[in-house]
Amino acid sequence: MGVLHAGVLGMEVLGHVSFRISGPVRPVVQELAARDAVTFAAQTAGRFPAVAHLRVRDDAALAKELAELRSLPGVLGAEVFRAETVVRDSCNGARTLREVSIDPLDWRLVRHLQRDGRASYAELARQVGLSQAAARSRVVRLIDAGVVHVTALVEPSVVGANEQLGFGLRCKGDATAVAMRLGGLTGVSFLTTGFGRYDIVGSATAADRPALVEAIETIRSSSGVTYVETWEHLAVAKERHRGDNGVPPVPAEAERELVAFGERRGDGG
Repeated sequence: MGVLHAGVLGMEVLGHVSFRISGPVRPVVQELAARDAVTFAAQTAGRFPAVAHLRVRDDAALAKELAELRSLPGVLGAEVFRAETVVRDSCNGARTLREVSIDPLDWRLVRHLQRDGRASYAELARQVGLSQAAARSRVVRLIDAGVVHVTALVEPSVVGANEQLGFGLRCKGDATAVAMRLGGLTGVSFLTTGFGRYDIVGSATAADRPALVEAIETIRSSSGVTYVETWEHLAVAKERHRGDNGVPPVPAEAERELVAFGERRGDGG
C-alpha cells in the first residue's frame, strides 16, 4: 500500500513520550490510543509502564499535546524525546521529502495508492481520468519526491518477528554517525536521532528471544554507545502508519479543489 510522508500533511514533528503512571496502565494506554496525534501507543515493561509516539505540526503543537497528556487521569508525568532525523523505518521508509507541487489529481492518486498500493497504472489512470502514461508519470514523480512510499505492511508475527522491544541510547560524539551505523544492523526496525532523555530511540524485532538478545548485545557493543535502556512492548494499543482508516486527510484547500475538479468532470469528486 501507499504510505504518505507525514511532512506532506504538515506533521513533521515526531515525539517519543515515556509515561509514569499511578494505578492500572491499560486505561491510560486506551486514552492515548484514542488521540489523533498519537500514532503508536503501548503498555510496556521497563522503567516506564507506557510509551507513545506523537505526530504534530510543530514544537508548539507538541508542547500543547504534552500538556494535555500530562493531565490525563493516572498520569504522574511524561518525558519526551523530540526526534530529529529518522534513520530507519521498516514500515514507512526513512526518506527525505523534497519540494514538490501537489495538485488535486495527485491527491486522487495518493488516495487510491493508500487503498491499494498494488494497483496497476492502468487502474489508477481509469480511477482519476488520465492516460496510463500520465498516471505513471505522476506516481513516479510523487515517489521520487518522497511524498508516498509503496510498501507492504504486515503484522510482525506474520513474518516471524514475534519478539519486539524499544530502546533508548546515549552516545559519545556524533549521535547521527552512530545511528547511521546502527540502522543497518539486523533486527533494527526503527531508529531516529533527537534530543531529550536519549540521543537515539529505536525498536528491534526478532523471531525469538535469543535473536532479540543478540540484536541488543550488538547495539550495546557498538562504538559510541555509552548507555542502553530497553522496554518490552507488552501490548500495542495503536500502531498507525497510513492515516485514519488508510486514507490520508487532505488539506482543506486541496479538498476544495478536488470537489471543484469532480464537479467539472460531472462525478462529484
